[in-house]
Amino acid sequence: MIKSAYIHIPFCEHICHYCDFNKVFLKGQPVDEYLAMMKKEMQLQLAKYPTAGLDTVFVGGGTPTSLDEKQLAFLCDSISELMPMNAGAEYSFEANPGDLSREKLDIMFRSGVNRLSFGVQSFNDELLKRIGRTHRAKEVYETIEKAQSVGFTNISIDLIYGLPGQTMDDFIETLDAALALDLPHYSSYSLIVEPKTVFYNLMQKGKLNLPPQDLEARMYERLMETMEYHGLHQYEISNFARPGHESRHNLTYWNNDEYYGIGAGAHGYTAGSRIANHGPVKKYMEPLLDNELPVLENHLVPLHEQMEEEMFLGLRKTEGVSYTKFFDKYRVEMTDIFAKPLEKHIGNGLLEEKDGFVRLTKRGKLLGNEVFQEFIGLE
Repeated sequence: MIKSAYIHIPFCEHICHYCDFNKVFLKGQPVDEYLAMMKKEMQLQLAKYPTAGLDTVFVGGGTPTSLDEKQLAFLCDSISELMPMNAGAEYSFEANPGDLSREKLDIMFRSGVNRLSFGVQSFNDELLKRIGRTHRAKEVYETIEKAQSVGFTNISIDLIYGLPGQTMDDFIETLDAALALDLPHYSSYSLIVEPKTVFYNLMQKGKLNLPPQDLEARMYERLMETMEYHGLHQYEISNFARPGHESRHNLTYWNNDEYYGIGAGAHGYTAGSRIANHGPVKKYMEPLLDNELPVLENHLVPLHEQMEEEMFLGLRKTEGVSYTKFFDKYRVEMTDIFAKPLEKHIGNGLLEEKDGFVRLTKRGKLLGNEVFQEFIGLE
């Protein structure tokens, strides 16, 4: 039964240099029509794939908080009306520091939003400018203080390391500033240069000054050590939380559970199928005008792929993948399907077995992608 929903708002007031998510400039877009069509999609999806109630709803983007107050209220009302949330559900919004008025915070809080995730990336103003962010460190403090004064307590921030020209000292200063906020959750990712981004074009021209790989690896090690020292448990490769504040929505993905994907370019996993919606806003809205779902791709996941996904998603979690849960879900032993990669990476020290789980070792976390790819294509 589906217990989670991801809702995508593709509009941004500014496009960052590293971002490859489905997004468009806000100005001149049919935002009101888009929100109305997204409400239609919610109705159609829930009619086709019913749920007994949701445990998590995550509104991401783009920049959901780039909507004006009236549009934001319409979105929140649509979600409250159509998405049946269980008691104690986690209801999250992504937001940018600096563009969040008290009125918008009030609208979200009154609508039951109980978790905010801020795209901070760095506390170094020069670096923020270099990566195309419009906020500065001062606005991070102001926005978080404002959110807390409204009543939000479950707040997360995202950081990026391995940025162009970033030094270890820069990253340590950003970590110290982030942890001084004493928040219950932090995410920190290494920069990945994706096609169709400003950074990709610069890299192709030899104009992107990225830190060497060994420095990026040392930044990640410093990140893990610093978070642990401050009592933040690393529950996934890039995510750290106080006990009880893990992102329940993101655990849906890593546990390989099903979820709705609603909005332009959104991906979902329903009735055993990986579903991708049309990305361009107008292309997304056209089928909905005819009461049809805006599906671009529908891939029914065969059993061997389900098991592969169980491994490479589950191994991202610090606890790893449970032998018992794997058998209960697929009625076959993990060791019968994945004997070779398990033997290889337990043997070379990148995986270990503990308490009925197989998981990455500390060294394995540094080489996670090398491990994951060995669990793919074994049919």
